[in-house]
Amino acid sequence: MMVFLGVLVLISQLADAQCSICTKTASQLGEGPAKALNSAIIYLAGAPLAIMGYIGWRWWKREQDVIKSEEQTSTKG
Repeated sequence: MMVFLGVLVLISQLADAQCSICTKTASQLGEGPAKALNSAIIYLAGAPLAIMGYIGWRWWKREQDVIKSEEQTSTKG
């Protein structure tokens, strides 16, 4: 899991995460501020994505536990 997150962080630096309005604004700012704007957008997207990933992981883990407990009860009976 940590390896996946590390790769995701490294790859996200290459992404262009700008909507059309941000792209237009960034093109008017110049190259330096445009890169800073893009980095800020990616940075701000990280927290909601991390929260969604955590919720998904917890859901998956709970489902795995339910499946294991159902298998154990079916083999006992």
